[in-house]
Amino acid sequence: MTVYPPIHQQQQQPIPQSPPSAAATTIIQALSSKKPKHTTSPSHFLFLVFTTLATACDFSPLYLNGNFRILGFTEIRVENDTITNEPLTNGSVTSSTAGTGVDRSELCSTDLSFLGPPYGNISSSNMVCSPIWNNMVLRYYQRSDNSMTIVLSAVYTTGWVGIGFSRNGMMLGSSAMVGWFNRKGQARIKQFYLQGRHTNQVIADKGELPLNNIPPVVALHGAMIYLAFQAKFEHRLGRQPIILAFGTRYPNHLHLTRHDAKTAVWFDFSQASVTNIDMSQRKNHGTLGLLGWGLFLPAGAIVARYFKHKDPLWYYLHAVIQFLGFILGLAAVLLGLQLYQSMNADIPAHRGIGIFVLVLSILQVLAFFLRPNKDSKYRRYWNWYHHWFGQMTLFFGSLNIVLGIQYANAGDEWKIGYGFLLAITLLVVIVLETLSCLRRRRGEDKSNLPPNFQTNQI
Repeated sequence: MTVYPPIHQQQQQPIPQSPPSAAATTIIQALSSKKPKHTTSPSHFLFLVFTTLATACDFSPLYLNGNFRILGFTEIRVENDTITNEPLTNGSVTSSTAGTGVDRSELCSTDLSFLGPPYGNISSSNMVCSPIWNNMVLRYYQRSDNSMTIVLSAVYTTGWVGIGFSRNGMMLGSSAMVGWFNRKGQARIKQFYLQGRHTNQVIADKGELPLNNIPPVVALHGAMIYLAFQAKFEHRLGRQPIILAFGTRYPNHLHLTRHDAKTAVWFDFSQASVTNIDMSQRKNHGTLGLLGWGLFLPAGAIVARYFKHKDPLWYYLHAVIQFLGFILGLAAVLLGLQLYQSMNADIPAHRGIGIFVLVLSILQVLAFFLRPNKDSKYRRYWNWYHHWFGQMTLFFGSLNIVLGIQYANAGDEWKIGYGFLLAITLLVVIVLETLSCLRRRRGEDKSNLPPNFQTNQI
């Protein structure tokens, strides 16, 4: 294997175009037969989009004399692809590769010597290899000193491929290694800190992955891209939330373009097993909390304040609506506790306020059964207690909804939806408060009228 100087030190020469290898053609044809799926629903994270047009077979910028170039911190030429001719399927891949039609030994049979030392020097018997999602394959070797060599491979046409390490399965606050080849065929691999949802909040050369002094490498071999890096963790990795994503558009000046597909999985490094993270539970948790604490509880309070002149209808409406809000809020809290256990979603402020609101709601339900009679001397204290505990429930419930949207890094549809709900609630309160003031004023005017003067009939 011959080592060449970096690209910027080479003389610019026309690159001869060569057809892709048989393995690359087979895989590209397999991918081209599937159409991408597009969805904006927060619950649909497990999908794959590969826009492979007719030009997708043109790998000419990445060929030299029929051989693939591998570009990391140095440029090298390697042997032709040794990957199996069996195409990778475009469906979801688990650790058992069920339904893919490809045996794990075939996916993991590629010799990694083209990566160069130290990544290519690790014996294949020591390297654990497991399909992890779609056509992505994860290889890793964990040493006794908790240092780990990680190699992620995936079918590649254009754009970027990334793997992130998360605390709780969410993108916010995670650190990712991302690799790509730009339009000039130059390799790039960077660590990114995923500070927020938008592309300008994905910061290059930042992150919490404890990379060691071994430079990471990104390489093309056959139709596959390989990302290799080493990190030394504080303890041996076991069950770890992993984020996987790719985009088919090139990054622009180290600013990643929006991903075409992403997913979050639990990967057990001790057993090489993959478990999908059910992101729909997080959506259901938010929906229940928003309906219970953001819609029903405020609606019940509005009925109690502005419709008492419709006695006893207001009382029954108030009790029924508040009880429905309590049931939905209780379901939201229970689902949130399940998320805390299953996803390690450790958000102390959101969890603590949620439990506090649930306790206040339970006290309000108990107050319904302990309501004294109107002529009781304790009725005044009960009214005071019921009023102020209800106000606190509404305030902290609304606060926790906002915190949940923020911590979950929810999309604009959640922010707009809850903002619209708050605006409608405020508008209804203003209108009803105005009508209530007018009604009281009319009542006062009538009470101030002098009594009719009647004369005795002669």
